[in-house]
Amino acid sequence: MPGPMVHKYKFNNLNIVLDVNSGAVHVVSGLGWIIIDLMEKGHKEEEIQEKLNSNYDSREVIRVLQEIKELKERELLFSEDYTQDYSRPPEHIVKALCFHVAHDCNMTCSYCFAGKGAFGGIKSKMSREVAFKGIDFLIENSGSRKNCEIDFFGGEPLLNFSLVRETVEYARKREKEAGKEFNFTLTTNGVLLEKEVMDYLNEEGFSVVLSLDGRREINDRVRTLGGKGSYDYVVPKYLSFIEKREHKDYFIRGTYTRHNLDFSEDLKHLVNLGFKSISLEPVVASPELPYALQEEDLPITYQQYDKIADLCQQFSSTSKSFSFFHFNLDLSQGPCIKKRLSGCGAGTEYLALSPEGDLYPCHQFVGKQEFLMGNVLQDLCYDHSLYNKFLKVDINSKEDCRRCWAKFFCGGGCHANAYNFNSDLYRPYGLGCNLEKKRLECALGLQAYSYLD
Repeated sequence: MPGPMVHKYKFNNLNIVLDVNSGAVHVVSGLGWIIIDLMEKGHKEEEIQEKLNSNYDSREVIRVLQEIKELKERELLFSEDYTQDYSRPPEHIVKALCFHVAHDCNMTCSYCFAGKGAFGGIKSKMSREVAFKGIDFLIENSGSRKNCEIDFFGGEPLLNFSLVRETVEYARKREKEAGKEFNFTLTTNGVLLEKEVMDYLNEEGFSVVLSLDGRREINDRVRTLGGKGSYDYVVPKYLSFIEKREHKDYFIRGTYTRHNLDFSEDLKHLVNLGFKSISLEPVVASPELPYALQEEDLPITYQQYDKIADLCQQFSSTSKSFSFFHFNLDLSQGPCIKKRLSGCGAGTEYLALSPEGDLYPCHQFVGKQEFLMGNVLQDLCYDHSLYNKFLKVDINSKEDCRRCWAKFFCGGGCHANAYNFNSDLYRPYGLGCNLEKKRLECALGLQAYSYLD
């Protein structure tokens, strides 16, 4: 098993050293960088002094060595991995359920993993019976947990808005009886985001994900409505909506593809429109598709994340300040050990509910019969054999993850991407891993700057 691990990299003018196992982030001098590098290669303290005394002040070398020694004693540098022998306990507690209220969509997006909303099946909408049973299922399987999450998803969930309202009403009734509190999220393409819908989502305290890919020409190339671009139709609605909710509890969620490898320009465009909370996700697609990202695109993609990090700093104290989803890190109170081992709760804490009442590990597994976990119309229980299978999928069971410096931040990545690309839950999606590591370097670098200011 891997022992102490550090990750060293340069972020603008900072030398950053991450102690992987403790999560401690250090900004070090050039001399500190060299000494840590020599220690990482196995050199002893005496050898390091001999190597460096000819080029550096011996007193400074001794001082830096002493500081590093103190960090090691405090287990903040070259610390041991305390998770090696830890296994996630089988709690069988579901915290969140994704309601696929509509397997249908009123838009056409070329990169859509849901096959125009139908998820490889037929177009359908969830019934009241399935939705209410879904609420009952979540209450039944959430144990003593008070807060439960419900995500309304599609296709386009607003195609079944009346059911969304009925489901929320039923959930509010049941939460009082069961001692629960439900939190609601909805993801929409904005076509049906009319005033009535906006007011309702605001009144009920929904968190909302709004789909938009950036600049008009970029968005309209892949996101069309009735054969035409959707940008001019949805942007005014989005701006009105976020103004009504005072720019709280939403994300503009875009997808970048090979068609816009300059996606930092799309982020800048969204910021200039007035959006404050932004997520730009890399497309996940078979490599033979024309819009799919390729390994050769990684260098320019890395440059784009550097540019976004620069924009974060440039706009931080201005009216254009924004939050970029992938750079949001809280180093003061990191995740618990279970989340460090597996950031994705698919198949364990998080399940998806199809319009037919079928249960799957997450929204990206919906329609894959080998991952069918049960049906709420037949029983409020679910297949614990698949639960136990997903429970074992963590960073200690993935060979690639065990040796990776980013493992405790990403928790092993997306299970669905691993399966879709490698037909193996235990083999992470490599291109996605590389992008995640770059985003983490930027996020940690921005955090380092904030602590230095």
